[in-house]
Amino acid sequence: MKNSSPYLYFATLATSMTMLLVACGNPQNTTNISDSSVDKPTQSIASVEAVEYPISDRVVSEREEAIVNGARLKASSLAPHSQRIPQKPAIESQRLAADWAFNPGYSIQHRENYQHFDDSGIHSVTQQPVSTFSIDVDTGAYANVRRFLNQGQMPHRDAVRAEELINYFNYNYDNPESRDEAFRLTTEMAPSPWNKNSQLLHIGLQSYTQQTRPASNLVFLVDVSGSMQGPNKLELLKSALQLLTRQMRTEDRISLVTYAANTGVVLEPTAGDQHATILRALQRLQAGGSTNGGSGIQLAYQMAQQGFIEQGINRIILATDGDFNVGITQFEELKQLVESRRKGGVSLTTLGFGHGNYNDHLMEQLANAGNGNYSYIDNLTEARKVLVDEMHATLNTLAYDVKVQVEFNPQQVAEYRLIGYENRALAREDFNNDKVDAGEVGEGHSVTALYEITLADAGKKQLPDLRYGNENTSRGTKHYSNELAYIKLRYKNDINNTSRQMNKVINRNDRLENVADASDNFRFAAAVAAFAQQLRGGKNLQQFTYDDTLSLARQSRGQDKEGYRSEFIQLVSLAKSLDM
Repeated sequence: MKNSSPYLYFATLATSMTMLLVACGNPQNTTNISDSSVDKPTQSIASVEAVEYPISDRVVSEREEAIVNGARLKASSLAPHSQRIPQKPAIESQRLAADWAFNPGYSIQHRENYQHFDDSGIHSVTQQPVSTFSIDVDTGAYANVRRFLNQGQMPHRDAVRAEELINYFNYNYDNPESRDEAFRLTTEMAPSPWNKNSQLLHIGLQSYTQQTRPASNLVFLVDVSGSMQGPNKLELLKSALQLLTRQMRTEDRISLVTYAANTGVVLEPTAGDQHATILRALQRLQAGGSTNGGSGIQLAYQMAQQGFIEQGINRIILATDGDFNVGITQFEELKQLVESRRKGGVSLTTLGFGHGNYNDHLMEQLANAGNGNYSYIDNLTEARKVLVDEMHATLNTLAYDVKVQVEFNPQQVAEYRLIGYENRALAREDFNNDKVDAGEVGEGHSVTALYEITLADAGKKQLPDLRYGNENTSRGTKHYSNELAYIKLRYKNDINNTSRQMNKVINRNDRLENVADASDNFRFAAAVAAFAQQLRGGKNLQQFTYDDTLSLARQSRGQDKEGYRSEFIQLVSLAKSLDM
């Protein structure tokens, strides 16, 4: 082997080890490579491309198959459509095989599940003057991106949802004066940092914070299947839920349901101040077996009904890597199950853990269907942020079906682009339809949205002029000639109530002439938006670089008691080093 490549040596050794495993005939750790079930495509949301990956207790088999077949990965189950690994020459295939066998972190994103989406496009105001979207308070994408970068990998493109990165941070918007007001709208507009011919419209939404939290009936639904083994999965999960348990009071109730191959009630509804009893139940949890998540969800709803508190918070907290592989496994069935239960007053929050087989798509969409929120827990600091510092926002829903609609004045605005919210887009007619589901906002939550707009008199537009000209849309707008946009916010105080609406006008003289004159919040949110776009390819950022993002973030860091903004700056530096 003196003259052979080290990759060839390791690949040969790995192949021999694999053949030995297969020869031993261990049915729990090996998979018949000729089994056609591996090639069966999984079901996804209609008209949405969902990238599905194998379950974790087949990781060994995946590596075996990669080695035996020269790293010819099964495209329908191992790699996203945009990143399928093609057939390689012999030496290259053996090198890939060795990487799979001896580097557990290799190509993590090829075995994880993310919903595919395309970036929001640029719209002509004369053709499409109205933009409508559902509010999103999830932050899971930010922590997940951080996990990728800290592991030395650029994140999967579809793991980056710009709105979740932007909304990870608190922008300290003005609070509403009373619960009757529910929300306070804040707006700011200044030149775009990455395009001298466009403007950024910053829309901030702050929900009311009350002094006391209502009594809470919480059901911890914990995945204890074999895929949850490891310090960054079940052990971190137990530590995270212990943090939340210590915040519970006498009037609160805690239940604990587990699921693996079978489901079980570990703890019946118990008074929240019985901390020792609840913590002992959590400490006893051990991982093993397959994953019957659908059955676990059904049992959790039964416990939620058993401990139901009228006029209180009734919520299931699903903690898992999302790797459901027995029972109800089809995505639409799981969503329908959760959707059917939310009108009964029980919401569902998802906490994601782990990597390698992580199902981000399922976690984000289940929380959306369950009128809850989605967070990814990559360390105990994140658990403290979500379950202690932001506990009220995480647990107590203040408003339901929250929607935003922005109408742009074609006399003043030529083009616009909403940054993020791609999977939250709504049809124009959905805004006034109270039967259309939208996002939920928790107590004290802040939500941020950014539009990049091009004014009608800008020197250069991003869309080319039409050959035959634009339709005359100035008719009926002469009385609003100074208005740039009209913002409408619609929400329900209760899931079964009729919506209420707030409105705000954006005038041309509200615009700042220089981005340097904008607030720290405006500029920092712009830096986060730029970073999210850079991680997704940056096609709308002109020549804006990571260094430009770093400079903008450093100048606008402001007060940073928790250190989250400083951490962001470090992540941008890390991405710059990795994205070579």
